[in-house]
Amino acid sequence: MKILVTGGAGYIGSHFVKYLVLNGIDVAVLDNLSRGHEEAVPTQVKLYRIDLLDYDKLSEAIKESKADAVVHFAAFAYVGESVENPGVYYQNNVIGSINLIKAVNEAGIKKFVFSSTCSLYGNPVKVPISEEESVKPINPYANTKYVIEMVLRDFDFAYELKSVCLRYFNAAGCDFDGIIGESHEPEPHLIPIVLDAALGRRKSVNVFGDDYNTPDGTCIRDYIHVNDLANAHLKALEYLFNSGDSTVINLGTGSGYSVKEIIDSAKKVTGLDIPYEIAGRRAGDPDVLVADNKKAKNILGWEPKIGLDEVLSSSFNWQKNKKY
Repeated sequence: MKILVTGGAGYIGSHFVKYLVLNGIDVAVLDNLSRGHEEAVPTQVKLYRIDLLDYDKLSEAIKESKADAVVHFAAFAYVGESVENPGVYYQNNVIGSINLIKAVNEAGIKKFVFSSTCSLYGNPVKVPISEEESVKPINPYANTKYVIEMVLRDFDFAYELKSVCLRYFNAAGCDFDGIIGESHEPEPHLIPIVLDAALGRRKSVNVFGDDYNTPDGTCIRDYIHVNDLANAHLKALEYLFNSGDSTVINLGTGSGYSVKEIIDSAKKVTGLDIPYEIAGRRAGDPDVLVADNKKAKNILGWEPKIGLDEVLSSSFNWQKNKKY
């Protein structure tokens, strides 16, 4: 099988590409490098530096790749930025993805795995969150992901393009060898922010609210290691190659940790002090987001294996000696 990975120079995409290479699977990457890093793509992997908005070049690259399936990570993914500049998000994420889906279908590729998000659930009624929870996105970023899910549903109905939409929770951690990792500008994610504070690269960690309905008053999230995510994406491909029908699946550990618990665990793992300050709540932050991952276990035969200490230690190993 030959896999084309869009956004394969980004954080999660690059870890998946490396995972495919280690498993002897032929892979190519398509990325415009606007937010990805060429250094994160293995030298033996073909890189198409193409923007999804350039339909002609995109279509040509997909045909040239001779891929049997596409895994689509490429997207802008900052919630705050999406609120401030929604037009950019709808253009890049929605129009770009529609171009991709059309080109994939025209090339005769019938298997598609999509990087979706638990943000679709908004402020959930029940936790842990199952796929039966109502979809009610509360920001433009989540809206763009939901639109793409609906486009994929319609392309299945019209053309039998089979897809798995993977709604994952908080991606975290880095590859254990420290060669690739997490590098965003600005950095939106809690764990690298906490570790930067441990390393003295920032004065302190802002904790956005300590009056939530949780045991210590800070938000609880489900942190899943990128290598566990990579394994799930490969299992989603195998599911489709075994004639699986289109579906949506949550990816999470089923366990949640509060912001304060993350800080305390990072102190233990690093042996360093991590100062923090309580700041005001951010609009739209739910108290608790934790996955019900039974469907992933039942349909994909997938189970997360990497715990929080390893998430933090792998991130710390990367943060100390970032290569890009």
